[in-house]
Amino acid sequence: MSDIIRAIILGAVQGLTEFLPISSSAHLIFVPWLFGWEPFGLAFDVALHLGTLSAVLIYFRQDLLAMARGILGSWKPLLRGEMPDDYMGRLGLFIVLGSVPAAIVGLLVEQAIDDYFHSDPISRTALLLSAIAMIVMGVALGAADRWGQRMHGRDFNEIRLRDALLVGFAQSFALFPGVSRSGSTITAGLFAGLSRPVAARFSFLLGVPIVLGAGMKSILDLFQEGVPADERTSFIAGVVTAAIVGWLAIHTLIRYLQRHSTDVFVIYRIVMGVFIIGLLAAGFRT
Repeated sequence: MSDIIRAIILGAVQGLTEFLPISSSAHLIFVPWLFGWEPFGLAFDVALHLGTLSAVLIYFRQDLLAMARGILGSWKPLLRGEMPDDYMGRLGLFIVLGSVPAAIVGLLVEQAIDDYFHSDPISRTALLLSAIAMIVMGVALGAADRWGQRMHGRDFNEIRLRDALLVGFAQSFALFPGVSRSGSTITAGLFAGLSRPVAARFSFLLGVPIVLGAGMKSILDLFQEGVPADERTSFIAGVVTAAIVGWLAIHTLIRYLQRHSTDVFVIYRIVMGVFIIGLLAAGFRT
């Protein structure tokens, strides 16, 4: 299989699983292992980050601009230690504060987790741990969905600072493959009493600083190494595919959760986790 086809497949996997609550990191470990593919280098990792970052920035551009205007227009209250008068400004501040836990955890343990779970060849223990996390987080998502239904779900303009801190704390667990950034944050949002589509929308917005930070760090690393000539086409294919599929995943998930529960993702996570454990137990690729 050519590098271009592999790049398109992995770009689609990244775009889809980054925003659906099924764990992009676990899938980007599992898919190459399943097919026995050689890993791409740093350039391709940057391509995937840029693709998903583009998707979320384009989709939520109006919300992001409104939050930026709200914060910039409320600099005097902020200097006095007060919340912005404008709700979107307050929401922007909530997102900044809610991103702090994941940023701190990322600085402390991200490199160690990345080294362990993205070794070549991938450790079978790492795969097993990812599969277990898929199952456990699936059960948690199902429980949160049922709890949220009993709470009748708050709307977007009812998000509070404590919601942002709770969801932001949950986001810090997403560094562990199999947990899922969107899965952990949507789960926390549902437990906080947000409606399903609001929990998803807030999850994506809260992820912008983290995805942006990860993307900028990867780009800085890439500047030092450069994009190898033989990976440039794969780089472009990965960016474009991840961006298009990511945009479609965001749009589809928010519309889907307006009328449906998260059960399909709960079932998928459990089945996928059991499938991976089954392959490992059967001695696949030993």
